Amino acid sequence: MATSSSAASSHNLEDAFAPVRRALALIPGLLLLAAIGYAGKFIEQWIAAYTKSHHVTFPNIEYVLWAIVIGLVVSNTVGIPRVFEPGVATYEFWLKAGIVLLGSRFLLGDLAHLGGISILLVAIAITLSLAFMHILGRAFKLNPKLTSLLAIGSSICGVSAIIAAKPAIDADDEDASYAIAAILALGAISLFTFPLIGHSLHLSDKAYGLWAGLAVDNTAEATAAGALYSDAAGKVAVLAKTTRNALIGFIVLGYALYWSSRGQSHTVRNKALFLWNKFPKFVLGFLLISLLATLGFFAKPQLASIANLSRWAFLLTFAGVGLRTKIGELGKQGWRPFAVGAIGEVFIALLTLGLVYGADRYLGL
Repeated sequence: MATSSSAASSHNLEDAFAPVRRALALIPGLLLLAAIGYAGKFIEQWIAAYTKSHHVTFPNIEYVLWAIVIGLVVSNTVGIPRVFEPGVATYEFWLKAGIVLLGSRFLLGDLAHLGGISILLVAIAITLSLAFMHILGRAFKLNPKLTSLLAIGSSICGVSAIIAAKPAIDADDEDASYAIAAILALGAISLFTFPLIGHSLHLSDKAYGLWAGLAVDNTAEATAAGALYSDAAGKVAVLAKTTRNALIGFIVLGYALYWSSRGQSHTVRNKALFLWNKFPKFVLGFLLISLLATLGFFAKPQLASIANLSRWAFLLTFAGVGLRTKIGELGKQGWRPFAVGAIGEVFIALLTLGLVYGADRYLGL
C-alpha cells in the first residue's frame, strides 16, 4: 500500500513539474533564435556604419534578410541539433505575437486606407490563384489532395493554411510535407527577388507593399519582403496579408465541404464552429490593439515600447524562418510538386504585379 501511495505521489510530482520541463526545453532554441536575430541586426548596423564612414554607396539590407540568410546557412550546413528544435519551433508564435503588437502602429483609419480597390484585388488574386493551381495540378497529374493543399497554401497564407486544411480534407502527411517544402522554399526566394523587381519598376511604397501582401505566401516572408522595401511598404504588406489570412476559415471550409461531398473527408456539422476553429486568432488580436491605439488608450511612450517589442518578436521570427527552411528536402519530394508550386508562384507573382501596377497607374491606389 505504501509503495503504491509513493508511486502515485511521485507520478503527481512529475506531472506538476511537466510544464517547467517543457519551458526549460525551449531555452536553447530561443537563445539560438536570439543569437541569429541579433547577428543579423549587428551585420546591418555594421555595414551601415562602414559604408557611411567610407562614403560607399551600398543598398541598405535590413536585419530581417541577414537573419534569414544566417538561419539558412546554419540549417543547411551543420544542421540543428535536437536540443534546439523545441525553441526554434516557437518562431510562428513570435510571428503572431509580433503582428498583434504591430497593431499599435495602425489606426483603424489605416485599415480603411487600404481601400476598396485593394480589397477587390485581394479577392481577384485569391480566386484566380486557386483556379490556376488546380489547372496546373491536373496538368502535372498530381494527387488531387496535394493539389488542393498547394492551391490553399499559395493562395491564402502558406504553411498555416496547409496545416489548417490537412485534417479538414483528410490529406496524407506526405502530401502536406510536399506542399510545405515547396511553399517554404519559394517563399525564401521571394525575399531576394521582390525588392529588386519593385525597385526596378519604381513601385510606390503602397503598390509594392500591396503586391508583397498579395503574392508572398507565408506571413513571415510577406512581412519581411515588405519591410525590406521600406517601413511604409511593410505596413501595407501586413495589412494586405492580414486580409488574406482572415479568409482562411472560409476557404478551408469550402474545401472540407467539397471533399466531404465526395466521401473523402469528415462531414462538417457545425459550420460556425468550424470557421471559428480555423480562423487565425492573431488577426483579432491585431484588430484589438489597433482599436485601442485608435481610441488613444496608449500613451506615446507606451506605443513606442510596444512597437519595439514587435521588432524583437520579428527578430526571433525571421531567424526561425531561415532555420526551418531545408533546401535539401525538396530533392526528396520529387520534382512535380515543386514544379507546380514554382510555376504557380511565378504566375501569382506576375498576375498580382500586373493587377497592382495597373490599379496604381490607372485607378490611383
